[in-house]
Amino acid sequence: MIILKGKRKGMVHTMNIEWRHIRAVFFPRGFHEKYGYLGSVPYQNDRPYFKAIYPLVLSMDYEAKPKWCPRWFLRFLHLFGSDNSVVRVRNFYLHGLSKKLTKGIFFWDWKTKWTDYDLRISISGPEHLQNLADAIESQFYREGYRNELLEKIKDLAPDMEIYNTSTSNLKKILADLRGEDGDDDQF
Repeated sequence: MIILKGKRKGMVHTMNIEWRHIRAVFFPRGFHEKYGYLGSVPYQNDRPYFKAIYPLVLSMDYEAKPKWCPRWFLRFLHLFGSDNSVVRVRNFYLHGLSKKLTKGIFFWDWKTKWTDYDLRISISGPEHLQNLADAIESQFYREGYRNELLEKIKDLAPDMEIYNTSTSNLKKILADLRGEDGDDDQF
């Protein structure tokens, strides 16, 4: 059921606002609906990306949401100001009010680039949130690269047991198993 019909003017199209969008403003069902006013927050709770990005989204919410402003109002502004979109603007006044209330803190995008563990996070916010995003990216990459090295070692030597060693030691062990010199510095 359409509550507010979208507009088409030239190349600009706004979405139809339906009852399910209004329900998500006042009665959010999941993490994405609850914190959707921050931008591109992850959908699926069971993915490793969600577990990595979760603390960043909570920190952004703590910084962005004014103490006196209910979260449903921010979701309302995001829906009617930006169509719940990162790039589209439906109403410039409401969009500007949303940006002003949230101090410009916004989650632009997250993606993996070359491998599953090469996570890239793009946010707008103060320096401490940027530092948190960088730390999450680095830790996610280090753990993913370490697990990849462990899998390669297990393929070459299934009986070898490895306990708490550094990534550089894992690279040396893998190079020794392959018969190469271990000077390849990928990380």
